[in-house]
Amino acid sequence: MHDYGTMKLTDQMGYEVIIPHDPKIVSLVPSITELLFDLQLESSIIGATKFCIHPSSKVSDLPKIGGTKKFHFDKIDSLKPDLIIGNKEENYKEGILELKKQYPVWMSDINTLDEALDMIYQIGLIADRDILANKLVDRIKSEEALMIKKANKRVLYLIWRKPYMMAGKNTFIDHMLKRIGYMNAAEHLDRYPSLTLKEMKELSPEHILLSSEPFPFQEKHIEEFESIVPRANIHLVDGEMFSWYGSRLTQAFPYFKSLVF
Repeated sequence: MHDYGTMKLTDQMGYEVIIPHDPKIVSLVPSITELLFDLQLESSIIGATKFCIHPSSKVSDLPKIGGTKKFHFDKIDSLKPDLIIGNKEENYKEGILELKKQYPVWMSDINTLDEALDMIYQIGLIADRDILANKLVDRIKSEEALMIKKANKRVLYLIWRKPYMMAGKNTFIDHMLKRIGYMNAAEHLDRYPSLTLKEMKELSPEHILLSSEPFPFQEKHIEEFESIVPRANIHLVDGEMFSWYGSRLTQAFPYFKSLVF
């Protein structure tokens, strides 16, 4: 609904948000910050988190408002945003509720590819970039259509070390693993469970995927897991491809095609 230069939209958590025309935006989500730049909204983005790293040449000069789970409210207030964009999983509830007292906050809530594509479309509407947003969505769908699904391998996707944490059901990572053909050995466990070495071994994964984020797994960690689950093949994978749900999805399916396990 439009009224006197404003738009009323329902966000992905079901809340109505009144958004002014051509809003000045603070982004609390790294993958959405990248999306905003890819929607050619450089002049509209006035702040982002310290974890917003793409596109590197442009975000380096943006004012930083803290982390995804610890906002610097004084910094946000000094920027005087017209709109704040957040995410249910990546941001913290108390911080979001505090921001809502003063600003329109549009929240994303994404566990599936369809929800990610809907978010791209909605932000296109918010920022009057619906044509560009639709092109992005079409490109992502086309890239997925070109990908032949992987063999139904049993995989564990690790996101953290000490404690060992992995992606279980009701996560975007789990959805993407299944979308490209893999079977998540932790699909019976909710969200991001932590497992002992014995419990990991009992899940009998054929492959263990060590993500580059949020814990930065590296080559030196491969040997560690080879000793834990000797029958599994260990791989380092680009976490952004499995967990970033903005315009980075245009690169995800070509990346998945390149995986050789």
